[in-house]
Amino acid sequence: MIISNGIVFCDDGIFRQMDIEAQNGVITRIGVALPHKNQVIIDAQNDYVIPGLVDIHTHGAMGADFSDGTPEAIQEIARFLLKNGVTSFLGTTMALPERQIIDVCKTARPFVDTVFPDQAMLRGIYLEGPFFCKEKRGAQNEAFIADPDFSLFKRFNKASGETIRVVAVAPELNDGLEFITAASPICTVSVAHSSANYNTAYNAFSHGANHVTHLFNGMNPFNHREPGIAGAAFDSGAYVEVISDGVHIHPSVVRTVFGLYGEDKVCLISDSMRACGLADGHYDLGGQLVTVVGRTATIDNKSLAGSVTTLTDCMRRAVEFGVPLTGALKAATINPAKSVGFEDVGSLTVGKRADILVLDQELSIQHIVHGSIQIS
Repeated sequence: MIISNGIVFCDDGIFRQMDIEAQNGVITRIGVALPHKNQVIIDAQNDYVIPGLVDIHTHGAMGADFSDGTPEAIQEIARFLLKNGVTSFLGTTMALPERQIIDVCKTARPFVDTVFPDQAMLRGIYLEGPFFCKEKRGAQNEAFIADPDFSLFKRFNKASGETIRVVAVAPELNDGLEFITAASPICTVSVAHSSANYNTAYNAFSHGANHVTHLFNGMNPFNHREPGIAGAAFDSGAYVEVISDGVHIHPSVVRTVFGLYGEDKVCLISDSMRACGLADGHYDLGGQLVTVVGRTATIDNKSLAGSVTTLTDCMRRAVEFGVPLTGALKAATINPAKSVGFEDVGSLTVGKRADILVLDQELSIQHIVHGSIQIS
């Protein structure tokens, strides 16, 4: 297969008019006017050619939640994501009873890194909960929140087949820093749902954390005298997640984050829940009632309960908010891939998976290539 004449988003972050060849699901050549005798051709004239999007933080869509712990839920989410340009994702949990999280991990295990032609590839698990500060729990169920417990984390990871890619933790809790030291050689450790001040957060990054879950949400504000997690992340060079849906943070803050942290450290995420893709109404999130009106999902105490927006739309909105296209694309592809250790996706590079999107000038999807399969 050859995608010809496209405006290719190259792995150095520069657009170039080039062709891309893929064989057996892998990118084999990138260049100008590649020979294409007997090849399937996608003419991308005047279109952008970019990597498949990588959503490292999504709970669900189309009525399904990863924490449902069923194969059907995983498949429903993965089909929806692929149709919306996401080719790789992490299934994200909630603060739930231990037995339920273990069951979710066991259910996900056979799907991880398995290719299904009509589904985005599940690349592992994002353990969001239960190691949180109750004060900053947001839509997490307080009944299941617990102090960091490395033995418990190991039980979850064993159940998953060692496929937990991210664990979220509030470092100010009992044994928080010790937990980070022990877990960081195993997976990415993200500071999350935390009331940590600057010094505690900086210590967390010094102990091995290198990621922040949905920056500004579930933490103290960035203050000129107490910069908190946001300031410590900047000083430590951590990756920061942003939900660019126009609800979780103001468009000006989205622009500020890219300007402050740089376009190589921002990871756009959807943080989508089961109502994503569906109409307004009432839904469930971790056993709590969620009300969805427009682009806003809340629980009874008015805390935001994830988003109802796809990563594709978050990327488009970031551009609408004034983020340069190159920065928004990095934040939806190569940055999240790097932040969780994916080496085979996230950029258009010879030898990587042929997960490729063709977008028109309005950033609408024209074609999806998922490995060796052309979806559209």
